[in-house]
Amino acid sequence: MAFIKEESEEKRIVEVFSVKQKDTEEQIKMEKVVLKEKEEEDQYFITGEKSFCCSQTEKTSTRKRAQEKETTSYFTCLRFGKSFNQQGNPKDHISIHTGNKTFTCEQCGKSFNQKGNYNKHMRVHTGEKPYTCPQCGHSFAQKAHLTVHMRLHTGENLYTCPQCGKSYAQQGNLKVHIRIHTGEDPYTCPQCGKSFSQHAYLKIHMRIHNGERPFSCQLCGKSFTRKIGLKRHMTIHTGEKPYTCPQCGKSFCQHGNLTVHMRIHNGESPFTCQQCGQSFNHKVSLNRHLRTHTGENFAPHGNLKVHMRIHIGGNSFNCQQWKNVSTEKETLSNT
Repeated sequence: MAFIKEESEEKRIVEVFSVKQKDTEEQIKMEKVVLKEKEEEDQYFITGEKSFCCSQTEKTSTRKRAQEKETTSYFTCLRFGKSFNQQGNPKDHISIHTGNKTFTCEQCGKSFNQKGNYNKHMRVHTGEKPYTCPQCGHSFAQKAHLTVHMRLHTGENLYTCPQCGKSYAQQGNLKVHIRIHTGEDPYTCPQCGKSFSQHAYLKIHMRIHNGERPFSCQLCGKSFTRKIGLKRHMTIHTGEKPYTCPQCGKSFCQHGNLTVHMRIHNGESPFTCQQCGQSFNHKVSLNRHLRTHTGENFAPHGNLKVHMRIHIGGNSFNCQQWKNVSTEKETLSNT
């Protein structure tokens, strides 16, 4: 009996200890909850951020967690599995599959299946450019355009030509560059059939046919089909000659003229006659030479003027030193 009594005594002690231990854990847990609520009240007082408490799990979360819970995706596209967290988004997404374009521009009649695309389009008419470059101040209507523009400042070129290694900041520029290697000219003039690799080049070419000259000189009124033509023309008025020969120091207003001049020094003659093989450093010189093969008389206008002096008796070239009169410029040069 003593053994049984001792067992009962031990059992009773264990049970009491267990109960006391349970009471202690609950008390500690309750104290933690009270302290947590106090901390949240202090946090709300300092930051204004209110917390939320779940009565079932006794887990607390801030307003941010509650908002994240509210934005949980609960709409899923059965075709592609794309999920949405707002009722408006799945409607716009479904219109992609149905082709329904419910947003129509009242100014130009263009339609869109998403309101976001419609809002972007409206900036074309309003001229709104809300995205501004922090470095140069250039503004853009779309954020994507600003992102691409920023690569000009950072020097980031993501798109590289697989053939020559040249890189570009925009994929479209790389696509145009590839046409140099492929020889593709997808833009054709409807009047003469000449083809171009870029639509901008075709647009400039069309001015030859329609007579459009949008770039005019403010000093003399002469107009040009290209802006660079006006820029070159302005050097006539300003007298500016920014292109200088590194060998003789002679200056030119156009880079093309310097290129032609350099052939004097390097002996380059890129224009060759296909009939006799004679080469020239100017294309105009080749054209004059070709007339000797065709039998044209007095091809250069200057030669005809010299010849006419024979009939009219003009003595244009008077040598004052030798008192010798000549009707031919070549005769004067030989005296």
